[in-house]
Amino acid sequence: MTTNTPIKIFSGSSHPELAAEIAKHLKMKVEPMILKRFACGEVYAKSENTIRGADVYVIQTATSNVNEDLMELFVMLDSLKRSFAGRLHVVMPHYAYARQDRVATPREPISAKLVADLISSAGADHVIAMHMHSDQEQGFFDFPMDNVSSEKLFVEYFKEKKLKDLVVVAPDAGGAKAAKVFANLIGATLAIIHKQRPEHNVSEVTHVVGDVDGKTCLLFDDMIDTGGSVCAAKEALLAGGANKDVYLAATHAVFSDPAAERLAKAGFAEVVVTNSIPVPEEKKFKGLNILSIAPLLASVIESVHTDKSVTKAFLTTK
Repeated sequence: MTTNTPIKIFSGSSHPELAAEIAKHLKMKVEPMILKRFACGEVYAKSENTIRGADVYVIQTATSNVNEDLMELFVMLDSLKRSFAGRLHVVMPHYAYARQDRVATPREPISAKLVADLISSAGADHVIAMHMHSDQEQGFFDFPMDNVSSEKLFVEYFKEKKLKDLVVVAPDAGGAKAAKVFANLIGATLAIIHKQRPEHNVSEVTHVVGDVDGKTCLLFDDMIDTGGSVCAAKEALLAGGANKDVYLAATHAVFSDPAAERLAKAGFAEVVVTNSIPVPEEKKFKGLNILSIAPLLASVIESVHTDKSVTKAFLTTK
């Protein structure tokens, strides 16, 4: 670090392992903070040391306890702001409520925008997220935010495998843009799964757009929730003549039940995710590989802290 402003790393309770790993890459330690719940469930947060004037980074991702994670984050931010932090940065690799980013049918909320407003009201000056559900969500913030790409991690991982006749497959039309960028970086062609959603967490694959006959397919998405969509997509690819070895890569391992069971039975050649969300031992299965985002986020934090461009931290063709 070249700036004279001190940097402080804090962690919420959602992913302390990731926070510790990021701090280690920055040759620092996570700052001690009192986090507890009152008997009624209210959250209490207090830094044990002074942070006056410091550049403060709060690591808090969205997990299956997303509402608890958010409330804890808001209280932490308020506490740190009132402790005279210089700048407050939220590092939320898996952004909460990201899928609720538009009004698809009448009377729906845009909850991703609401979360952005609440983070701002709690005192944040900047947000660092990773592979948000849609690019438009960057416009939900009235202050700077960085939507870090996970492409670099997956490109490096799969290039080492030297897979032949590779096709990157977007599991739906909404993910086609990100899949196309990834396909260009890895030197593959693109296919798209056409599907429809009759209700939340339910999808029906109708057909495959693109040539997958005799090809090695790599499904690429921002997240895996219950796993139903990607498992159905795999069956559609095999029905379209794809090689039996179908790979699956996704940034966020939400793994709501029964995702782990479905993925274990689906027979993917590999399921590759990042540690943007902690994966408990009971949800790990054979063929699951988890890539660490800590070095990438540490690089972004260092660039932000020293007022340098963050584009060097990840690959992009946008």
